[in-house]
Amino acid sequence: MIEIAVDDLSGEDIAQFLQDHIDDMRAMSPPESKHALDLEGLRQPDITFWSIYSAGTLVGCGALKELTAGHGEIKSMRTGAAARGRGVGSAMLQHILSEARARGYARLSLETGSMAFFQPAHRLYARHGFEFCEPFADYKEDPNSLFMTLVL
Repeated sequence: MIEIAVDDLSGEDIAQFLQDHIDDMRAMSPPESKHALDLEGLRQPDITFWSIYSAGTLVGCGALKELTAGHGEIKSMRTGAAARGRGVGSAMLQHILSEARARGYARLSLETGSMAFFQPAHRLYARHGFEFCEPFADYKEDPNSLFMTLVL
């Protein structure tokens, strides 16, 4: 049983979880291609952040950023290593999709890495109907990034 809850990002467990995320992104992507947000970046009013807990243990997270009144962006999707393959990412993605639809967004997009490390994420998003697209918002063409979108 998992629980998904809005997180104000004040806890030490989520701070470490996100630092691990940023460390992974730094190890996989050159600095100019790293788009993961730190705690302050995620505390912006246009971003809603959720944590996922299983039996009281933090196992995943994800965020939804409003780009325009009709377009949202998925940010900071992560499943902890011990919980991978247990449906945590899919549950978070379904939660974000539901929230995006409730907000009336017409489109939901994301940026992810292009390297092999990110292939499980590519497959997850494709299973939920996302398709590869051109850069959106302020993103630029980058060989280290892939962009995906879903019309809601």
